[in-house]
Amino acid sequence: MSHTKFSPETQMLGYGYKPELSEGAVKCPIFQTSTFVFKSAEEGKAFFEMAMGKPGHEGEEMGLIYSRINNPDMEILEERLKLWDGGEAAAAFSSGMSAIATTLVTYLTPGDVLLYSNPLYGGTHKFIHHILTHFGVEVIGFRAGQDLKEVEKILVESGRADKLKMIYIETPANPTNDLIDIEMCSDLARKYSSTNKKVMVTVDNTYMGPLWQHPLKHRADIVLYSATKYIGGHSDVIAGAAVGSKEVIGKIKKTRTFFGTMIDPHTSWLLMRSLETLKIRMEAAAANAEKVAEYLSRHQKVEKVYYLGYTAKNNPDQAGIFTKQYLSNGAMLSFDVVGGEHEAFTFLNNLKHIKLAVSLGGTESLAEHPASMTHADVPFEEKQELHITDKMVRLSIGIENYNDLIWDIEQALEKVKKPLMEAVM
Repeated sequence: MSHTKFSPETQMLGYGYKPELSEGAVKCPIFQTSTFVFKSAEEGKAFFEMAMGKPGHEGEEMGLIYSRINNPDMEILEERLKLWDGGEAAAAFSSGMSAIATTLVTYLTPGDVLLYSNPLYGGTHKFIHHILTHFGVEVIGFRAGQDLKEVEKILVESGRADKLKMIYIETPANPTNDLIDIEMCSDLARKYSSTNKKVMVTVDNTYMGPLWQHPLKHRADIVLYSATKYIGGHSDVIAGAAVGSKEVIGKIKKTRTFFGTMIDPHTSWLLMRSLETLKIRMEAAAANAEKVAEYLSRHQKVEKVYYLGYTAKNNPDQAGIFTKQYLSNGAMLSFDVVGGEHEAFTFLNNLKHIKLAVSLGGTESLAEHPASMTHADVPFEEKQELHITDKMVRLSIGIENYNDLIWDIEQALEKVKKPLMEAVM
C-alpha cells in the first residue's frame, strides 16, 4: 500500500528537522546563539548576498548567519507552521501584534487604503487607527455580516476605491463570532487589483487556530496568528506567525529582519513542542465548548450565546459561510448576562476554577469582559453597534472535564441577581 503524504498532525513530530545535523538527537535542540560561524569568507559573502536577494545564487540554499535573520529553531518551526494552512512558507514573530504590524507595514505605504472588518481585536484596532493613519494610510471599516454589495458601496462612497491596497479581516470576529466570507473579500480585491497593483487579502485566523479554518484555500493571500493562543496552547509564551506564498512571506521576512520582530530560539522550541499536541488539544476544547454553550443557552440569566454552533440561529444569513469555511464550531464563545456591567462583573468575580484573564486558546479555561478589557480602546458607540456591551462575557474553553466547567459557571451565575426592573416584570 502506497503512502505518499503524511497528515499535518503526523508531520508535527519531525518535519523539517534532520537528526544527523544535531548529534542524532530525536528532538531539535535549542540553538541558543546569536551568531553562526562561516566555513570561509567566501561562504559568508555568498550567504549575505542570498539574504539580500542578490542574483547569481539561484537554486542555492542560504546558510545560517545571525539569529535576527535565521536560526535552526525558527526555520524548523516555520516549516511546520505552514503545513496546516497549506502555505508555501511561514514567518514566526515575537508576538501576534508584531506579526500583524510587520505584515501591514510591509504592504501598506502612505496614500494606500486599508479596508478592515469590524469588530477587530482591540490591539489591532488601535494599531490601525493610531499608527497606520499616522503614517498616511487611510482606513475604512465595514461590519462582519455585510455582503459584497454593501462592502463595495462603503468603499466606493469613500472616494478612495482606486487606492485600495489591502482587505484585512478577522473571521470569526472577536468576541461576537460573526462571520465574513473570505472569497467575497478575494473577489473584491481582484476587482480593484491591476497590472501594477495587487490588492492583498489578509486574515487573522487566531480564533480558529490552524486547525478549523484554512483561509488560503479560500483565496486569501496572508494568514496571521497570535501563536500565543492555540498554537502555543499553554499560556506560557508570546509569539506570532504569518503564512502564505514564498514571495509574499519573503517580503515580510525582510521587514522582520530590519524591525527585529523575529521569534527567539527558546520560544521557537516551545512552539514546536506545542504543535505536537495541537490537534488533540483543540478537539478536546471544542467538545467542551459545545457542552458549555448548550448549558448557557438554557439558563434564565443568559440573554444570548455567541457561538459558532449557533450561527444558523443567531445569523441565518451567515450559515452558508459557516458551512463553506469552517471545520468546527470552535472553542470560543461569548454570552450576554441579563443586566449590565455589574451583573457581568458579579459572574466573573465569583468563578472558582475558570481564570479571570485575557488571552485564549490555552489548556485552561479563561473568562474576560471584552467591553472593558480586550476591546477597552474601541469607541463606546462602535462597541454598542457591534454588540460588545457591558453585559457581555467572553469564555475561552479549555480541556478540563466539562462537568467541572459547567459547575463553576452555574455557581457563579447563582450569585448574579436579576436587575430590579427585570425581576418585577
